[in-house]
Amino acid sequence: MLTLPEVHVGDPLRHEALSVFPLFGPANGRADYLLSDEALAAGAVTVEEVGQTGSVPTLVVTNQADSLVLFLEGEELRGAKQNRVLNTSVLVGARTKTTIPVSCVEQGRWRYTSASFGHSGSHSSSKLRHILKESVSRSAKEGRGHDSDQGEVWKEVSRQMQSLGAASATGAMADTYGAHRQRLDEFTQRLQYVEGASGLAVAVGGKLVSVDLFDKPATCRKVWGRLLTGMVMDALEAGPTEEQLGKEKVQEALVGLRGVPWQQTQTVGVGEEYRSDTEGRHASALVLDESVIHGSLVVAG
Repeated sequence: MLTLPEVHVGDPLRHEALSVFPLFGPANGRADYLLSDEALAAGAVTVEEVGQTGSVPTLVVTNQADSLVLFLEGEELRGAKQNRVLNTSVLVGARTKTTIPVSCVEQGRWRYTSASFGHSGSHSSSKLRHILKESVSRSAKEGRGHDSDQGEVWKEVSRQMQSLGAASATGAMADTYGAHRQRLDEFTQRLQYVEGASGLAVAVGGKLVSVDLFDKPATCRKVWGRLLTGMVMDALEAGPTEEQLGKEKVQEALVGLRGVPWQQTQTVGVGEEYRSDTEGRHASALVLDESVIHGSLVVAG
């Protein structure tokens, strides 16, 4: 039975349509792991296509480190035959080779630009994460693993690109982000990590769109800016607004999240995975030794 830790909501950071609420919980995470970008940069991990022919919904991670490596749902990997995003959060075991579930976010390319993948430093928007989480939860319930609805993913990447006036020869989500790099930098500079926070809740205008909780502040500090890149894209689409969400509404959502029924599903890699779906709110949690390594909620737009 999964029970999320009690969390206190801090005062929001705000810039234009985006509000970021730091979340403070018990800092009792005992798991020792590297984050995917750290492991890739150190050469401790390689992420490659499944053989020379490749497979759109899967990649192979080879972990040569003596520690676990954490990949987060929605993070983008670039290179090889086409750019991908993670369908779910995965802890890859030390000294193991693991197949991870992914979705393509570059529809018009199927050719090698590099032998392996690098980390983009970018994260999916809340809208794309909602599509991923909803379809992956459905797939898991039906016993089909962590498959996403690839057609809906491509449709959302294209919709966002058109909405934000970007263009790409290969239909790459990365090109939309690249077209708005200056604005992304502006938002992330204004909305920097709050010391001690082990999570963040994000609202666009008056609507809560996502919650991410981690087992320790050190992890949250490292991924804070990366997670915000996707939410900035949501805010750019929303444009100027006078609506703002109060922190009492975020607290209500967190209390509600602690009370929802959770179902344990098959896990990719190490740990236990739980999922919950209630009225357009899709949540998941990756747990190791009774500690929530990454818990997340996305809300339908």
